[in-house]
Amino acid sequence: MNLINLSLQLNSYAIATAQKQLQELKQQVEHNYTSYAETKKTEIVKHHLQNTPFYKNLVGDRSQTWEDLPVITKQDLQQTLKSRLSKGFSPNNVHVHKTSGSSGTPFIFAKDKFCHALTWASITQLYSTSGIDLQNSYEARFYGIPNHGAARLKERLKDRLSNRYRFSIFDTSAANFESFISRFKKERFGHLNGYTSALVLFARYLAGKKLILKNLCPSLTHCIVTAEMLFKEDLELLQQQFGVPVINEYGASETGIIALGKAGGALHIDSSLLFVEILDEANRPVDPGSSGKIVVTSLFNKAHPFIRYEIGDLGVLVYQNGLPVLTQLEGRVGDFALLPDGKKIPALAFYYVTKEIMNDTASVKEFKIIQNKPNHFSINYVADAEFSDQDIEKIKRAMLNYLGTEIQLSFNKKPILDRSKRGKLKQFTRTF
Repeated sequence: MNLINLSLQLNSYAIATAQKQLQELKQQVEHNYTSYAETKKTEIVKHHLQNTPFYKNLVGDRSQTWEDLPVITKQDLQQTLKSRLSKGFSPNNVHVHKTSGSSGTPFIFAKDKFCHALTWASITQLYSTSGIDLQNSYEARFYGIPNHGAARLKERLKDRLSNRYRFSIFDTSAANFESFISRFKKERFGHLNGYTSALVLFARYLAGKKLILKNLCPSLTHCIVTAEMLFKEDLELLQQQFGVPVINEYGASETGIIALGKAGGALHIDSSLLFVEILDEANRPVDPGSSGKIVVTSLFNKAHPFIRYEIGDLGVLVYQNGLPVLTQLEGRVGDFALLPDGKKIPALAFYYVTKEIMNDTASVKEFKIIQNKPNHFSINYVADAEFSDQDIEKIKRAMLNYLGTEIQLSFNKKPILDRSKRGKLKQFTRTF
């Protein structure tokens, strides 16, 4: 059984009150979302202008109409936590957390305890809507974990309280995957949850063994992918080899789950707790259905302002039945290849084309693209065999056709690819 609710209650997080209020908030959203969003946006801005010197200084002499309010960036938040908190809050009476740092701009942030309780109550309900009973479903967790020390013990304790077992995703050897299979045969897991790339690697191994995970672990009902892009071919592989529906989760440690939905379809935004908008490079709203920067407002965090906060991702938002949904996630804002002629190629498109080319080449399991110079790219890959000369020529020709210019490619076969400390795979990096 998941003991997080009990742990929150024992540590003065009003989870029962939060669950009750969440139901009331959802009714208001369903009744009139536009009115609800405008009211809550006004309330949270007023609170922080009156009680948070950091935010008041950030706004300065600007007009306080919504579109004129500043967009908060991660760089804005790289100062002491104490200097950013609202009156009445200190690091001792809030929920303190830190970002993963995958964007390259890590920082510590806070939520007031009731906001954190609301976030957890909402996560539980979002999972329930997707068919997962978070209180009772035993989770197979494919995430990273610190190697040693207090941080590792803390994660293990959280796993125990949260009714989950964490699989080591840094070791991608056959022996380790065989240990995964043995564990699934013995345990009554309810759902998988983890980084897309790690789950895809495991699914590829199962495919090579001609195994369906649901057959090995009949209690399994769902798979949740998070934190990384999910491509159509990978979704099909996960569905085939796991034998269960796949759910796509999009979120951030600063805000909780932003949107959730059936993989391959629209992701439903947590509109009770968050306001999401899509902006262009000049921070102006784009039309529904157009791509832009994802900017999120936490409507209930009174300890720390996350108002028009730039997450760092690109996406597309539309409205369905009067409610906002994300129809596309398009990678990080700064992820683009810069060619010698000055042309910018979105990393997602560049990665997708490369992936398409390499799918049937040398049994590639995963790869990472590093742009070292405008005319030079290194492709690090994990595969059963090294690329042949014919494979390399095929890839070079395809890239020339796609980019329209000559580039140099280096190929490096690796036993494993470098991941973040938490296990996330950054699939494209530009080093200049």
